[in-house]
Amino acid sequence: MGPLHPASAVQLADIVAAALGEKAKRVTVALGELIVVVAAPDYLATALILRDTPGCQFEQLIDLCGVDYSEYAEGRYEGRRFCVVSHLLSVSLNQRVRLKVFCDDDDLPLVASVNDVWNSANWFEREAFDLFGIVFEGHNDLRRILTDYGFIGHPFRKDFPTTGYVEMRYDPEQKRVIYQPVTIEPREITPRVIREDNYGGLH
Repeated sequence: MGPLHPASAVQLADIVAAALGEKAKRVTVALGELIVVVAAPDYLATALILRDTPGCQFEQLIDLCGVDYSEYAEGRYEGRRFCVVSHLLSVSLNQRVRLKVFCDDDDLPLVASVNDVWNSANWFEREAFDLFGIVFEGHNDLRRILTDYGFIGHPFRKDFPTTGYVEMRYDPEQKRVIYQPVTIEPREITPRVIREDNYGGLH
């Protein structure tokens, strides 16, 4: 059997658009890659269509992550704040698609879990929940995966301080690890530039 020749991104866009119908809010090709945007209520149904429809057959979820658009376009962006982005692969047809869904509520970002569609979503959804606070409805074990027990907040939100709120250290008197407010002083770091003599060939 020779190598697979996948449909071009434009051909695939037509196939996916036909399969999704009105569920597809936007189907675009950028830099040779297909991007599909759907509404949150249609997200789970879209996942099933993309997995099961002949010509699509995206059997694998390669990656899933959260995105915080709050500072996008230098603050001029006026759309929904949180988005879930999935990268899907069809091994059988040798083609890929990027699926995007924006959460309807900025205060409680929530979308359906696709863990029952692609079980590789399990840890990815837990990561997006932990770091962005995006809730995946229907996930059977949605708990933090990277931050510590009792951690408060979501570190990848753009309003979360880069130093965090608390720090931990070992207390020799109590003989245990304790948490305390962050003691790091915020400061501007300016790199020191050292140039050699005759830098750039100037005399």
